Amino acid sequence: MNQALMPGRMDLPVPVGNLDHYMAAVSRIEVLGAEEERQLARSLHGSHDLDAARRLILHNLRFVVHIARGYSGYGLPLGDLIQEGNVGLMKAVRRFDPEQGVRLVSFAVHWIRAEIHEFILRNWRIVKVATTKAQRKLFFNLRQAKQRLGWLNADEVSAVARDLGVPESDVLEMESRLASRDTSFDPDPADDEERNHLVPAEQLSGTVDNDPARIVEDADWDRHYQTQLQRSLSTLDARTRDIVVRRYLIEPKATLHELAAEYGVSAERIRQIENRAFKGLREALAT
Repeated sequence: MNQALMPGRMDLPVPVGNLDHYMAAVSRIEVLGAEEERQLARSLHGSHDLDAARRLILHNLRFVVHIARGYSGYGLPLGDLIQEGNVGLMKAVRRFDPEQGVRLVSFAVHWIRAEIHEFILRNWRIVKVATTKAQRKLFFNLRQAKQRLGWLNADEVSAVARDLGVPESDVLEMESRLASRDTSFDPDPADDEERNHLVPAEQLSGTVDNDPARIVEDADWDRHYQTQLQRSLSTLDARTRDIVVRRYLIEPKATLHELAAEYGVSAERIRQIENRAFKGLREALAT
């Protein structure tokens, strides 16, 4: 338990060095009566009384611990869950309206759970399993259902979808995400060779042809040469450009004799035109 667990720098008489001591201490703090709570909230919002805010937070820390314990099955440290819940409690105290006729703890439950939920979704997996509001609702409700049901069969999928008001496909997708696990891209030195053979990095080909950096580089050079070629061809006269294109850039390729007959010159003349054109093209592409 670190100092950040405590709600602000308020010098609260609660130990911060040990989680068990912290939970024991907050459990001994008396719960405020309804009228006293109302008066403190009025002092906070009417005159910005920070001592009133301190007391409202202090006397409700036990409820944060109670709520945080309900999320212990996610494999995250209880101290961190309590810390996030305390943040939610502070937000609730700031927004609490004593004239609405409800107790602070009833109002604060939403804010406490919201902070804990956000912390779990950020830290439960490397890749977030839920991003939209609907996915978050499904994540927490489906996980509770799976603790009771295990793997869901078709009837259970339909029942969960009906209870949560979501399509069955969403239930199946979230169940798949819950069943997955994070995998390291690179081999773990602590694992044996057989297990490391399954990691993604070991599945990539070691040849240069499959190097992503080389593939991107080659594609860039291809685009560069294509641009340069088109620019160089545009500098040739019409006859020379036609000869080069028909001899080397389109199918079927024209022969020297076909072009010679078409332009009324010898095949040797067509070859000379080609050679002169290629010399200019090579110089242009080299720049």
